[in-house]
Amino acid sequence: MLLEKLAPIIRRYDEISISLINPNIINDIKKLTSLSKEQSDIEEIVQNAKLYAKALQDIQDNKLLLEDKELGELAKEELKILEIQKNSLESIIKNLLIPKDPNDNKNIYLELRAGTGGDEAGIFVNDLFRAYCRYAEAKNWKVEIISSSENNFGGYKEIIALIKGNGAYSRLKYEGGTHRVQRVPETESQGRIHTSAITVAIMPEVDDVEITINPNDLKIEVFRAGGNGGQCVNTTDSAVRITHIPTGISVSMQDEKSQHKNKDKAMKILKARIYETQIQEQKDQNSQARKSQVGTGDRSERIRTYNYPQNRITDHRIGITLYNLEETMLAGNLDNIIDPLIANTQSQEMGNIE
Repeated sequence: MLLEKLAPIIRRYDEISISLINPNIINDIKKLTSLSKEQSDIEEIVQNAKLYAKALQDIQDNKLLLEDKELGELAKEELKILEIQKNSLESIIKNLLIPKDPNDNKNIYLELRAGTGGDEAGIFVNDLFRAYCRYAEAKNWKVEIISSSENNFGGYKEIIALIKGNGAYSRLKYEGGTHRVQRVPETESQGRIHTSAITVAIMPEVDDVEITINPNDLKIEVFRAGGNGGQCVNTTDSAVRITHIPTGISVSMQDEKSQHKNKDKAMKILKARIYETQIQEQKDQNSQARKSQVGTGDRSERIRTYNYPQNRITDHRIGITLYNLEETMLAGNLDNIIDPLIANTQSQEMGNIE
């Protein structure tokens, strides 16, 4: 029963209230701050829980009056209102009880890579990255390109960017996976529709407190950078490759002329990739949590198709199809896809709360 699940939360809230007026706690700033935050985190649940308990009691009281000749009709009407109130509070409380993702408010590393489809896949990397940039702009987030590798047709073989903004991970974490595009490529002379694919990875930015890497587990190599970058880049060993030996995860960076800057960037991305792997392992170990997710975030999983001839976007995880592809890509209006994904996840998780 939902009320039984709420009882320990209410008790804990009351316990904290008593502790916060204890002189020993008041004089302990660290403990005071910790308890105040804990109470703040559950305050909204407790407030709604008390309203819910009152609604249940009022429903029970009014049911006892249904057979009363004078008050029966009034109780019947009151019950209709109370049932609506009870159902509304149940939805609010179940939503509040959904475990918060500790990464939701973090900045993210957005990584797009061309897959099958050759140069056309690289062109779509550019198109989708531009859509993400416009989406970020609408959210007042900042986008910083960390690394990129261009192809010969105005696209990218790979691009990595840091997106800074409150809630960036909470909104974009559903984008990880394989994105398929169906259209006539710019490189196609016969007007035939091709199918290409790119992969997207969303990795929360992490700091040294959240993940510690043993320096002995790292293999660091320096080499001469290739491609564009100026004479200095091409004549000095400024490029850096860092490999995490236990996981085999490797990051190469050569965008900066400074070896130190390339190493710093590579290390940050390496930590994000290792952290992402740890998150995935935790999901795999918890089968119930895995069921409640929209997709796995695995890059091998095809999550979405962009069909240009039909102006159609289909997200395969929840079976939603929208016929506003042009608007979505040009304006970066991704909320039409992201909002249903979030709602679906919340609905599944709320269904696990009795």
